[in-house]
Amino acid sequence: MSSLLEILHKEVVPAEGCTEPIAVAYAVSLAAELLEEEITSIRLQLSGNIIKNAMGVGIPGTGQTGLPIAAALGAVVGRSHKELEILSNLTPAELKQANALLDRGLLEVELKDTPEKLYIEAKVYSRNHLATAIIAGEHTHIEFLALDGEKITPPKSKADCGKPGRADSGYAGSVDRIFEFIHTVPFGDLSFLLEGARMNKAISDEGLRGNYGLQVGKKMSQQSAVNLFGNDVASRIIAATAAASDARMDGSAMPVMTTAGSGNQGIACTLPVIALAELLGKDEEKLARALALSNLVTVHIKHYIGRLSPLCGSGIAGGVGANSGIIYLMGGSLAQIKHGIQNTIASLSGMICDGAKSTCALKISTSTNAAIQAATLAMNNIPPTTKDGVIFDEVEDTIRNMERLVQEGLADTDTAILNIMLSKGGAV
Repeated sequence: MSSLLEILHKEVVPAEGCTEPIAVAYAVSLAAELLEEEITSIRLQLSGNIIKNAMGVGIPGTGQTGLPIAAALGAVVGRSHKELEILSNLTPAELKQANALLDRGLLEVELKDTPEKLYIEAKVYSRNHLATAIIAGEHTHIEFLALDGEKITPPKSKADCGKPGRADSGYAGSVDRIFEFIHTVPFGDLSFLLEGARMNKAISDEGLRGNYGLQVGKKMSQQSAVNLFGNDVASRIIAATAAASDARMDGSAMPVMTTAGSGNQGIACTLPVIALAELLGKDEEKLARALALSNLVTVHIKHYIGRLSPLCGSGIAGGVGANSGIIYLMGGSLAQIKHGIQNTIASLSGMICDGAKSTCALKISTSTNAAIQAATLAMNNIPPTTKDGVIFDEVEDTIRNMERLVQEGLADTDTAILNIMLSKGGAV
């Protein structure tokens, strides 16, 4: 089992654009870079969760949405070494070249029948050669790379260092262990999280300024006759968090610090903490420790509900993580943090994921509100009990049974959601 500090370094990384279509671009780029001839076709085989999460999201710097432009850009940019920042510094010439590739009808996308939730198989053809790249399990984990069937050793990635985001017998995370860690780790070891805070705060500010997506955060923050939200602390925190998702989902080219493979999860678990720390005047050390807590609790929840899931990871895992960070900033105890986790799961456990798109900002605003509400109850020492639905007396039992909810209760939910989305036509 990796140390919690190693997990933070692995799971909290920058990305530009929604991680599912960017991971598709990354896979195509890995394969395309092996060819020295003009590309004649690209064939993608993708798991349902990848298609679901890539269909409706804006691609940075393009003004376009979805899988086709992401895949085409991966074929032309030649920057696989940048992993999830592969589309940073995109040029007009590259965008023109990618659109020309699409205009020629060279891209084919198929649904892959696989139990793996995160699976991307990119086959890129030239006149005389075939290059194949498979990403599986995590957004930058290269499962297979080959040219004309001859396997190639892939470049090293952070995703090669253990997999707390996937179920494994060696996983030993717990809220108790995380709480002890954030109180004992040297502040200097956590200072890198402050760069992520600046990154996520910047895209939040951009979302509040611009007219991105549904403008959830912006309209919440504007005082008008049609806005029932006030200028209180809770409204300001919710608006700041939703605004970052507004901008990210609508294709802002600004980077985001992701958590457990998702930019929206990074936004959901960090921005409420960042906003509250600013409102309370907390110093950088207190903020860094709160961010370590919120990120690690999010990763802990994600271990059980899955890297990609029928449940909304940003809402549920991100909301629970944010709740823990909020309670810590308010001076809460370990017992109160556990109460907060229980309260937040009781509120959000049924939130489904219907892909990455502009309405993610609505889900994140809902989860942030729930996190604040749950923190208020927790600080008053009010938790749910084992008599209440899916809640168990021990917080770890509640968290572990989220996996059972996904595997047993929601086994067919992803398929139903994807079929509903595909029934609208023109999705991929």
